[in-house]
Amino acid sequence: MDYRTKNILEPTVTNLSQAIFTVNRHAKTALNPKYLYTLKKKALNKMIMEKKAEKIGLHFSRNPKFSQQQSDVLVQCGDYSFHIPPTKYDLEILPHLGHLDQYSRNPKTRMSLNTAKLLLQKYTGMKEDNEQTPLNTQKPIFKKLGDSFF
Repeated sequence: MDYRTKNILEPTVTNLSQAIFTVNRHAKTALNPKYLYTLKKKALNKMIMEKKAEKIGLHFSRNPKFSQQQSDVLVQCGDYSFHIPPTKYDLEILPHLGHLDQYSRNPKTRMSLNTAKLLLQKYTGMKEDNEQTPLNTQKPIFKKLGDSFF
């Protein structure tokens, strides 16, 4: 392990924020995003418990389920801000901030997904379940040119 890798894997607020940003960005396009979103949520909740992050308020969701109004909790973590699902307690005590400001963006970061996952797994103690359900492995059937497919 070289100096850069060891330095990146220190669980500082900046490194954890960048790792959560990276995991969140990749989860949006992942085939199975459930693990990545769970890792993000656990890391943010642990940071909130340790006073490394703070719940700011509620925002209306951009993509509400079932086309009904829904709110998300805005969490400030270093220079980054993230959204997580609210608890009943959050809905009662946090101020509502209205709609999300389209112009506020998180700073860019360059961290690989593997590095980010390693850091967050080390921080939260969560392990990835690499067991994948086998896909339909039926071999394709090729018909001769001109034969019917039915």
